[in-house]
Amino acid sequence: MGDNAPILVGCGAGFSGDRLDAPEPVVRTLIRSGRPAAIMFETLGERTLALAQLARQQNPENGFEPLLERMLEPVLDACLTYNIRILGNFGAANPHAAARTIHALGRRLGCRKMRIAVVTGDDLIASGAVSALEQEDGAPFPRGEFISANAYVGAAPLVEALVAGADVVVTGRVADPSLALAPFIHHHGWSLDEHRLIASGTLAGHLLECGAQVTGGYFADPGFKNVPDPHMIGFPIVSMEADGRFTVMKAHDTGGLVDRRTVIEQMLYEIHDPARYLTPDITLDVTEVEVAGIAPNQVSVTGAAGHQRPDRLKVTVGYDGGWLGEGEISYAGPNAAERARLAMDVVQRRIGHVGPNVRVRGDIIGVASVFNDDAGAWLDGYFAHSGDVRMRIAVAAPDRRTAERAGEEVLALYTCGPAGGGGVRSAVRRRIATASGYIQRELVKPNVEMMD
Repeated sequence: MGDNAPILVGCGAGFSGDRLDAPEPVVRTLIRSGRPAAIMFETLGERTLALAQLARQQNPENGFEPLLERMLEPVLDACLTYNIRILGNFGAANPHAAARTIHALGRRLGCRKMRIAVVTGDDLIASGAVSALEQEDGAPFPRGEFISANAYVGAAPLVEALVAGADVVVTGRVADPSLALAPFIHHHGWSLDEHRLIASGTLAGHLLECGAQVTGGYFADPGFKNVPDPHMIGFPIVSMEADGRFTVMKAHDTGGLVDRRTVIEQMLYEIHDPARYLTPDITLDVTEVEVAGIAPNQVSVTGAAGHQRPDRLKVTVGYDGGWLGEGEISYAGPNAAERARLAMDVVQRRIGHVGPNVRVRGDIIGVASVFNDDAGAWLDGYFAHSGDVRMRIAVAAPDRRTAERAGEEVLALYTCGPAGGGGVRSAVRRRIATASGYIQRELVKPNVEMMD
């Protein structure tokens, strides 16, 4: 039997590297409400897990969200004191190590004893199910040396953890909306077969999952779409009713904006088909959703529909993408753009064709960078005079040594010319490539382990 009182779920992070001071106002708002509440932390991107797997290979106690302690330290004690459940995919490639870190943090802060649930089963390399990967058309997935292969798990194991009394739920790769859907299901006693309710909870989770994107962050465009106090933007909170109606708001005493426009923009974000948005828990249909402002920074959302969940789960595969080397140098004053163009031509000629599977790209930031192309054709057709530009060379290569040529050749421009270059910066890093696959649902077996 579920609870008919609304439950609040707030967002504490929308990606790995999000603002660390954002969760505290969210938790204060949840406490002040006096209602049942939870907070979700979404910290995984497509490449984040592969990078986490590499970190774990180097140190078996690494491989989870690197900012985990700093992220939870301001709010952990308050959440435990006021029974605000914490759910996060900050376990990444090593959920058990993340759970141990949270336990140690709680002891250091003098928190009450907590129950931590660890949800695993998404790692298909660890489970041996990676050989069953399929392409979208059902054909076998091309074999390769994968760094990671993780299925998008749904809300069911998270609900199991909450039923078992978990104060904190640590996961690897789960679908982003499932982090919010799970406390909705647990609190209200919804069944996973109630498509309309699961659709509503999934839509609410989708609106929460990217943090400040729904509270005006990625919406802001000065003079066209103004957002107050973006330097202290508040993160979102959803109040969910037992019948699936919900309200989107933001943390109190913060900047940002929640209105019909911000909600609609985030609702359509990353949705390939508004009538068939595939998630592990439901096939979501938002074509009949109604969004209405009901008060300042409060928007009601109704009308989400759902259909049978997919038979397959999406899988993100990470594999070696080689190396990327970059070098940059600035030119300023009269004829700066022309000198930067000459510098780019010099470096590209010197690097030349160094081997197969090597790409060399030059950009002149301030003239052409975002819309430029590897061949520089866009730059040829749109070359403008500018007195302050930055030239960038990037080399993508299978090996580090070739990628390092970018920084070496740009550094040599200090004396080899052209005139007036300065402020050289260079970097080289390993790249992770990703691809999407699918796996039959029954081959992914999530596991919930309780740690006291």
